[in-house]
Amino acid sequence: MFRFAFSHFLYLLLLIPVLIFFFVIVFRNKQKALALFGNLNLIQHLSQSVSSKRQIWKTVLLILAAGSLILAFSRPQLGTKLRTVKREGQDIMIALDVSLSMMAEDIKPNRLEKAKHEINSFIDKLEGDRIGLIAFSGKAFVQCPLTLDYGAAKMFLEVMDKELIPVPGTAMGEAIQKAVASFVEKERKHKVLILITDGEDHIGKPLEIAKAAAKEGVVIYTVGIGSVQGVPIPLYDERGNQKGFKKDRQGEVVMTKLDELTLEKIALETGGKYYRASPGEAELDRIYDDIFKMEKKALASKQYAQFEDRFQYLLGFAMFLLILELLIPERRKLKGEWRGRFQ
Repeated sequence: MFRFAFSHFLYLLLLIPVLIFFFVIVFRNKQKALALFGNLNLIQHLSQSVSSKRQIWKTVLLILAAGSLILAFSRPQLGTKLRTVKREGQDIMIALDVSLSMMAEDIKPNRLEKAKHEINSFIDKLEGDRIGLIAFSGKAFVQCPLTLDYGAAKMFLEVMDKELIPVPGTAMGEAIQKAVASFVEKERKHKVLILITDGEDHIGKPLEIAKAAAKEGVVIYTVGIGSVQGVPIPLYDERGNQKGFKKDRQGEVVMTKLDELTLEKIALETGGKYYRASPGEAELDRIYDDIFKMEKKALASKQYAQFEDRFQYLLGFAMFLLILELLIPERRKLKGEWRGRFQ
């Protein structure tokens, strides 16, 4: 298998016919050009030692060297063999709470940004696992389906914020259902859901839905983010300036606190574990270690051709032609030339 890594340089080969045409015109009109400098017979006599054949050969060497350099710059590569690469791992969905309570600042800069940073670091650790993202507030939807493209997953993660879902609430149950639907239905293993939320103001019956997910082979790890004491939810204007705190209908400041009990029960029902978010982000490291120990499945198998560069041969050939062109003199020795010098 043969290819050029920088094939756009090959367009420069179109200049070779132009160079050939140019030199042909030059050699054909050489006599006319010499006549412009004076007596043609005298000029021919003075330049009779110049070999036209050698000039032609030197020109041919220059053109061949130019062509070889262009091919070398195009970086020719030769495929030596096909290599099969298999990717094994788990299917992992991460459900992130983007409700307004996640804007609380009991964890700096706030709960949501802290969670996004942890997820970003978690994706960096993956090696062969498929990753997907679910955003949920009062509703839930798949933000990124299962993929091996970690860069794309990070792009989807970046745009997840409190404006993404205008419906208030924390629909953990619906988020679990969306995750279950995202996995391969026939399998009863290799399914992991990481639920990151403050667990507050949950809608529906997440425990019952978690039990149903467990029957489908889904293992749920829950990560509680926030404090159990309760903190107010700051509100900001369009310029990013704080304008106060969220209040209820009675005008009282709303306090948001972490509901650890529900998150612990969800994890327990599915054979997973519950962790509280920490400044050192050790919880996702522990989850990753657990996932790494699980039985893996083949997620992708591709064949790659290994290519080796061959430009150095063309580059060496071009250098050889240029050196050879320099060593060939244009003038030839005339008979009696040396005798005349010593008389």
